[in-house]
Amino acid sequence: MTATAPHFGPTPSTPAMRRPLAAAALLAALVGMVFALLLGGAGPASAHAALTGSDPQDGAVVATAPKEVTLTFSEQVAVDEDSIRILDPDGKRADTAAVPRDLGGGSLAKYGVSLHSGLPDGTYTVAWQAVSADSHPVSGAFTFSVGAPSETTVALPTDQAGGGLVGALYGIARYAAYAGFILLAGGSAFVLACWQRGAGARPLQRLVVRGWMTLTVATLAMLLLRNPYTGSGKLADAFDLDGLKAVLDTKPGAALVSRLLLLGASALFIAVLFGAYAKREDEREKKDLTFGLAIGGTVIAAGIAGTWALAEHASTGLQPGIAMPVDVLHLLAVAAWLGGLTALLVALYRTPGIGATAVRRFSRIAFGSVIVLTATGIYQSWRQVGTWSALTDTAYGQLLLVKVGLVVLLVGIAWISRRWTARLITGGGGAATEATEAEKSSSAQASESTEDPDAPGAADASEATDSSGATGASGTTAEDPARAAQLARQQAAVATAEKKRIRDADPDRSGLRRSVLAEVGVAVALLAVTTVLTSTEPARTEEEAARASTSTAAPAAAGPVEMKLPFDTGGTNGKGTLRMEITPAGTGANELHLWIDGSDGKPMDVPEVKVALTLKSKDIGPLPVVPARLTEGHWTAGDVQIPMAGNWKVAVTVRTSDIDQTTIDKNVKIG
Repeated sequence: MTATAPHFGPTPSTPAMRRPLAAAALLAALVGMVFALLLGGAGPASAHAALTGSDPQDGAVVATAPKEVTLTFSEQVAVDEDSIRILDPDGKRADTAAVPRDLGGGSLAKYGVSLHSGLPDGTYTVAWQAVSADSHPVSGAFTFSVGAPSETTVALPTDQAGGGLVGALYGIARYAAYAGFILLAGGSAFVLACWQRGAGARPLQRLVVRGWMTLTVATLAMLLLRNPYTGSGKLADAFDLDGLKAVLDTKPGAALVSRLLLLGASALFIAVLFGAYAKREDEREKKDLTFGLAIGGTVIAAGIAGTWALAEHASTGLQPGIAMPVDVLHLLAVAAWLGGLTALLVALYRTPGIGATAVRRFSRIAFGSVIVLTATGIYQSWRQVGTWSALTDTAYGQLLLVKVGLVVLLVGIAWISRRWTARLITGGGGAATEATEAEKSSSAQASESTEDPDAPGAADASEATDSSGATGASGTTAEDPARAAQLARQQAAVATAEKKRIRDADPDRSGLRRSVLAEVGVAVALLAVTTVLTSTEPARTEEEAARASTSTAAPAAAGPVEMKLPFDTGGTNGKGTLRMEITPAGTGANELHLWIDGSDGKPMDVPEVKVALTLKSKDIGPLPVVPARLTEGHWTAGDVQIPMAGNWKVAVTVRTSDIDQTTIDKNVKIG
C-alpha cells in the first residue's frame, strides 16, 4: 500500500481550523489501515509457491525405493523435465527425466516424478526449481534415504533461484520499470490536468520522455533477463534465442511484450502532447484535444499497469478477479501522486511560470489519489498478510511495517507542504504573480536603460535599436542582423535571469520547493521498499508453508518409520542386516521392532541388541532402550518414550559373540 496526504491544501476560502482536522482524518485512515492488517482473517495463500509437503519426506528413511516421488506446493507452478530432479548418491539422475505428472485437482498443486526401478540403497537428493504463478522463481532441495543413509557427492544448493548477478540486475530493472511508469503516467497527467501550459516547458517534456525511455529500456532488459532469472542464473543465457522463445510462451513474457506494444502507443501520445497540443492556441480546439488525450492516456496507462497485475501477485491466490483491478487502480493512483509530485518539483525548480491554480489542481488530484491508495492498500495488505503473527514474524510483514512508517513520515512532510501552499495562495503573490513582476521589472529596466545613457545595458539597447534599422544618433541606418540577434539573445537571458531571481527570492515558493523535495526523497525510498515487497514471499504463504511443514513432519500420519542397516561385527558370522520399525514415530509412547538377518538372508540370533536415542539439537539423550527377544531374529520394545519431536539419532549396538560387536546409527525425523 502506498498512501500519503496531499501536500497542497486549502483554498483561500477554507478556514484554517480545517487543516488540522484534515490531517487528523488522514492519520486516522492510516491507523485504520494498520488495524485492518492486524484483524484481517486468515485465508488461502496469495502468491509465491512454497513446498508444503513431499513423499518421501525430508530426511525420511524408507525400506525400499519408491516408484515415484511427489511434491506438493502452495500454488500451481510451471514445470518441465528439469524442474524436479532426483539424484542418487553418485550425483546421477535417478528419475526418468520426464515432465512431472500433475497429480493435483482444483486448488491442490501436487506433482509426481517417476523413478528408475532397482535403485540401490543410499541417500537421494531431491532438487526442484520452478516458476510460481506470480512469475517469481522458487527452488529448494531435500534428501531421503533408501535402506540406510549413505555418503553422497551431491551438494545441496545454497543459493535461491533468482539470485546472484542476474537476480540483482533483474531487480534493478524491476525498480526502473516502476519508476519509469510513474514519471511517464504521472508527469503526463500533471500536464493535462494541472498545468496545460506546461506542455511547452522543456523541463517537463524531458521528465516525461525520460520516464518513457526508462520504462522501455527496463522492460527490454527484463525480457532478456527472464530466461536466466528463472533458470540457469547465467548472464550469457540472456541472449539464448531458444530461451527467449520459451519466455515468450509464458504469462510474464506475454505481459512484457504487451507492455512494449503499449509503450509504442504511448510514444504517439507523447508526440501529440508535446507537439500539436503544446502549439494549439484556440481554446475550444485545445479543450477537445485535452479530452481526447485524457481518454487515450488513461487507457494506455491502465493497460501498462495491467501488465503488472496480470503477471504478478494479484493474478493468483485469493480473489484474483478482485485483486487485479484493485492492483491496476493502486498503480494508477501511485503514478498520479508520485509522478505528479515529481513534475511539480521540476516545475518549481526549472520553470518560472507555474501559478497557484496549478498547485490547487494538483492538491485535489493528490487528495483523490490518497483515497484510492488507502482503500486499495488496505485490501492488498489484508490479502497478503491477514494475521498479527504474519505482520511481525515474516520478512514480508516487517517490510510492510517499514512501508507504513515511510507513509506516516510522508504525512508529516506533506503537512509542512500544505502550510507553505496555503501561504503561497493566500498571500496573493508568489507563484501566481512572479512572472508578471519579472516582466514589469524587465520592462522598467529596459526603459531606464534607454533614457539614461550611463545606466547598465543602455549601450546594448541603443545598439540593438540601431541594428534593427532605426535612426541612431548619427542619423544613419546600420544594418547588422547578426549583431541584432546576438543582442536579442542577451536581453532574453537578462530577462530570464531576472525572473529566476524574483522567483528564488519568494520565501513561500522556496519553502514549498524544499518540502516537496523532501517528499520526493521519502517517496524514492518508499518506491524501493514497494519494489522489494513485490519479489518477497507474502506472509500468508510463508505461514502456510510453515504450518504445512510442521504438520507433515510427523510421520504418524504417513505410517511408521522404517530403516534398513547393514552391519559387520568383524567376527565369524558377523555380517548381517538389521531392519527396524518405530511405530507411530511420534512424541510419547512408541513401539520398536528389530529384525536381524544373517548374510544368507535367514533370521539370525545374536546374544545382545541395544538401542539408544539422541536428540543433539536439544541435548537430550542418549535414551537407552533394551529390546526383548520375541522370536528367532526378532526383538521388540514397547512403551518407548520419545519426549520431543525432532531429528533423532538412532544408534543400534549388535553383539554377535563375547568380543565381537558393532554400533550402527542413522538420523530419522520423529514427531
